[in-house]
Amino acid sequence: MTRKYVSRALRPGNQPVHLDESQPDMREMPHQVAIECGWGRILPAQTYETPTAIAEALLQERPGQRDIAFYVLRPHLVVAHAPQQLFLDPSESYRRYLGDYHPKRANRRGFTVRRLRTRSDVAAINALYRSRRMVPVDTRRVWRDRAARQTTWAIAEDQGSGEIIGVALGVDHVEAFRDPQHGSSLWSLAVAPQAAHPGVGEALVRYLLEHFQARGRAWLDVSVLHDNEQAIALYDKLGFQRVQVFAVKRRNAINEALFTQPVDDEGDLNPYARLITTEARKRGIHVKVLDAAAGYFQLEMGGRSIVCRESLTELTSAIAMSRCQDKRVTLRLLAEHGLKVPRQRLADGSEADAAFLADCGAVVVKPVEGEQGKGISVNLTDAAQMAAAVERARAYCDRVLIEQYCPGQDLRIVVIDFRVVAAAVRRPPEVVGDGHSTIEALIKKQSRRRQAATGGESRIPIDDETRRCIGAQGHVLDDVLDHDVRLTVRNTANLHTGGTIHDVTDELHPELRAAAEEAARVLDIPVTGLDFIVPDPAHDAYVIIEANERPGLANHEPQPTAERFVDLLFPRTRNNEKPGAP
Repeated sequence: MTRKYVSRALRPGNQPVHLDESQPDMREMPHQVAIECGWGRILPAQTYETPTAIAEALLQERPGQRDIAFYVLRPHLVVAHAPQQLFLDPSESYRRYLGDYHPKRANRRGFTVRRLRTRSDVAAINALYRSRRMVPVDTRRVWRDRAARQTTWAIAEDQGSGEIIGVALGVDHVEAFRDPQHGSSLWSLAVAPQAAHPGVGEALVRYLLEHFQARGRAWLDVSVLHDNEQAIALYDKLGFQRVQVFAVKRRNAINEALFTQPVDDEGDLNPYARLITTEARKRGIHVKVLDAAAGYFQLEMGGRSIVCRESLTELTSAIAMSRCQDKRVTLRLLAEHGLKVPRQRLADGSEADAAFLADCGAVVVKPVEGEQGKGISVNLTDAAQMAAAVERARAYCDRVLIEQYCPGQDLRIVVIDFRVVAAAVRRPPEVVGDGHSTIEALIKKQSRRRQAATGGESRIPIDDETRRCIGAQGHVLDDVLDHDVRLTVRNTANLHTGGTIHDVTDELHPELRAAAEEAARVLDIPVTGLDFIVPDPAHDAYVIIEANERPGLANHEPQPTAERFVDLLFPRTRNNEKPGAP
């Protein structure tokens, strides 16, 4: 091996330490190691003799995977070997020395951290990675290697639901390539966007710190994108220090955003528009941003040009759009075609409003025209509460509906080109008590996590509806919840008011699928998000309560919503071999 190319150890203060004769001989390491991680390979540069060897290994990256060459001492020479295909990863590297690390005393929390145990764990890892738009793993490879000592999968599991809400991968360098410096590293940390428990990411990192400390490793390294402020703040809190370590990757569609600049001011688009423009650019479709703040852009290819506002396009007629905007018209049309809908009436302040409430037992109040859950009050049983809710709704539309309350789960079904593409249960926001924080403080913390997880699209407002919902459960904002006590803080499950989204596409009952596709045909709308209330997505009972003419496609990972949307607009660019293509 060429001794000059060996990566150097780094100590506190970011001072590089050159190898000397007292250190173990690097030639004891195997050559050209590639550590299989399920989503791709880690190529430790210490085991490669030349920059060219590293570059050639990266060029062997498998389709759909992401390889990373780490600890690259001279990245410019690696990239120079294939400058059109390789790039320097814009990430920072951090190191936590384990000699002075002290485990934190475990606090009561509503989740546990454990090792990967079952095949369903592997499937849950993939669902979580897709929800964060990360590269999914090869499930067979991960399951096959589950007992290998060179990799350790740490999983956070919600104790109440059994749902996997966090995952991280640890790599033991000694086991992987006989690292004489006794290092280890952390990769692919992800926390579910809908996780209500605080501290999931920290618990996963601490689990791996303690795991490798017990093995006698010297440090734990991590590579994190330079602008991931939330992750960097976590590593700072845990005592990680920045180190001079570089990574090189191969250019591919997965990591395109790391080596290209957004088209025009595409970076100013919201996540719903950007998801579509990213998919369009992958297919060679030209993107022109018209109004980033409002989400307008134009897609052009081969003489065909279509203006979009997020998922709303010129293909949706004004008639179809007006049918969806007016919730009375929506339900009337659906009912005329035999689809199940709740009863409703236009609020007029007369005694008939109270009579309708008495007849239904509980009602929902909502603006006739509105979106993002604004002005909606759910499960009202008192006439005074209903009247107050009507006044709140009038702030968003002068016409207000009183609708029969139907208990059940809030199910959003996305239909594109009159075929179901995605289905997700939307759950109202809730907080989990820690024994010392007030409900208001818990809401603010959870709201910050929701904002970070959704690019600022989701937050929990502290308003009259939140106070009413909390009060109906016997609480006020200043109350302190005991450990692990869950409290629903709003009855609406809309993403923009803090709701969480859980994919159930594969569980959807055929009757619900058929009803959604029929509703899209009745409304004559090519792209729509239909809101159902169901006892269970796997059962056939339902009512349809709304149709959205501009559904948020970014909310339905891992389903291929953007792909099917661009298929509709530019069918000749469609890849019929894509997994999941109808």
